Amino acid sequence: MSRPQIRQEIIRFAIVGAVATAIHYGVYLLLSLVVDVNVAYTVGYVASFLVNYLLSAAFTFKERKSVKNGIGFTIAHLFNYLLQVSLLNLFIWLSVPPAYAPIPVYCIAVPTNFILVRTVFRRL
Repeated sequence: MSRPQIRQEIIRFAIVGAVATAIHYGVYLLLSLVVDVNVAYTVGYVASFLVNYLLSAAFTFKERKSVKNGIGFTIAHLFNYLLQVSLLNLFIWLSVPPAYAPIPVYCIAVPTNFILVRTVFRRL
């Protein structure tokens, strides 16, 4: 794959990531008003995961959805979820207000997620 193609893929990933992150953060903020932050974060993650898979397959990587890439995507996101929820709790423990704690989490987890998800769609 050429550099311009990879660059375009990264741009499409950023667009999809922004949509998924906005969904995740919005659900998290709303639910964290009434439930534990870990529950709110998990529900937001699941909502964004579903949108993310559909958009990643069709738009970012222009691949057909399949059982194989669906399983790989799920495994990559399981790792990503564990990383994110661990970081969320770490930042809250470090006294970052719960409403803002996801922001540094996203800064760390999103680039990691790109590498994992790209591997799923390009290598499987």
